[in-house]
Parts: sequence; structure tokens; C-alpha cells
Amino acid sequence: MRSLFHFAFNVTDLDEARRFYGGLLGCTEGRSTDTWVDFDFFGHQLSLHLGQPLATADTGHVGDHRVPMPHFGLILTLDDWRAMADRLTAAGVRFVIPPQVRFQGQPGEQWTMFFRDPFGNPIEIKGFRSLDTVYAS
Repeated sequence: MRSLFHFAFNVTDLDEARRFYGGLLGCTEGRSTDTWVDFDFFGHQLSLHLGQPLATADTGHVGDHRVPMPHFGLILTLDDWRAMADRLTAAGVRFVIPPQVRFQGQPGEQWTMFFRDPFGNPIEIKGFRSLDTVYAS
């Protein structure tokens, strides 16, 4: 069964959302109205609606870090992750957790970075040498 993930959340400015998700992250814009806009988020559907973003707090414990909860994100191959990290760094994105490797040498070794969109919504992007190891234990 093939499926797509759909996530709808609030932003406070659709034009700013277009610049961030479309311009910086490179997501293709889909349908929209005066109150929401859809994006193809690397093969999955994000629906950004005008409204108050969810409150978040750094309550997640992963390795030696506290991570923002809730958050959403993306898993890329390592080469694509590195290209994304370079793009975000060059754009001056302020990282909550800068690009780094975690669980090095262990099952589930991964590269990660956390940042927030302009509305405070936390995003994590992970990189794996092989997507076959995402669920390794």
C-alpha cells in the first residue's frame, strides 16, 4: 500500500510561509485560498492555515539534547541531508540544534538538525547513510 502523510498546522502569514517553505526549502506550492496553502513537502502534503501556531517546549529527550515538542520533519539520504544543511546554513537559518551526527557507530546512526519556521513551528531533518536503517535497533 502506498500512502502519503498529511499534516495541517497554523502559520500567521501565508506570504512568509511561501517564502520559507517554497523559497528556502524548495517545496512546490499546491492549492490555496485566502486562508490556507498546500505544499508538496518532499512527497507529503503540508497544509498551512492562518491561525495561532501550536505552543511548543523543549521537553523531548534524545541523546544529550532536549528537543522541541511537538515537531515534524523529514528523513533524507545523507548526501541530500548535507546539501540541505549547507542550504540552510548559507541562508543564515538559526538552528535549535545545529547539523550534527548522533548515535554514531550505533544502530540508527543519524545526522540531525533542528530549526523553526518563521512562526515557531519546530522542524527536524534527519539524514541516514541508507534509508533501510531508519528503524534499526
